Amino acid sequence: MSHAPRWAALAAASVTVIALTATGCSSSSDKKSDTKDSSGSSSASANAKAPSGSSSNGQAVPVGAGPQPAYTVQKQPAPGSCTYHYTADKQPLPDPKCTPGATNPKVTQATIKETICKAGYTKGIRPPVNITSREKTANAASYGYKGPMRDAEYDHLISLQLGGDPNDPRNLWVEPPSPGHKDGAGPNNPKDVVETKLKTAICSGKVQLAAAQQAIAHDWTTALSGLGIKDDGRKAAAKDPDDD
Repeated sequence: MSHAPRWAALAAASVTVIALTATGCSSSSDKKSDTKDSSGSSSASANAKAPSGSSSNGQAVPVGAGPQPAYTVQKQPAPGSCTYHYTADKQPLPDPKCTPGATNPKVTQATIKETICKAGYTKGIRPPVNITSREKTANAASYGYKGPMRDAEYDHLISLQLGGDPNDPRNLWVEPPSPGHKDGAGPNNPKDVVETKLKTAICSGKVQLAAAQQAIAHDWTTALSGLGIKDDGRKAAAKDPDDD
């Protein structure tokens, strides 16, 4: 009988040890579960595909409002807030902070045959001159452009024929003349030739729409070579109304 209390104490101690062990296992299991969940979430995020038309650093080309039944004058960046960039051979590039480009949501890889690859499409979505002329004046101030306005083009960075947004201020800039320009002769824009070649490549199935949009938004002077399109050096014989 004198041994009963000792057995009772040992039994109680065993229950306590078992309870603590069970609690410890439960805690460890919860931590592993939390770590797995966290890891799974991170892995899903890391493996998520960048949006269509996104750049190598994950920054997507903005999507504009698309064609409008009636266009209104869009606010431009503050005067002097944008800076032109130039390539080694002095070709002008826009400021990516002010003009990153913007796409037309109506133009997708699935709709190219009914939109940009259909003759006359861009004519029906182009903003009128009474809108763009006022925007051009304001955008010239944004970039500090001081040259004759008739020698600069109010250019869609991602052109309408490549599915660029018609009137998003992020897709329009006053593009100064390229080297070899004659004063008073109007714009001399070799970018137009690049745009037409890209459109041909898209509509023939050689290049995906999003890839072409990203390439020209990044640097129009390297867009063809970056997509493996041969540049034969030929200039357009006449300005295509779909060029810009």
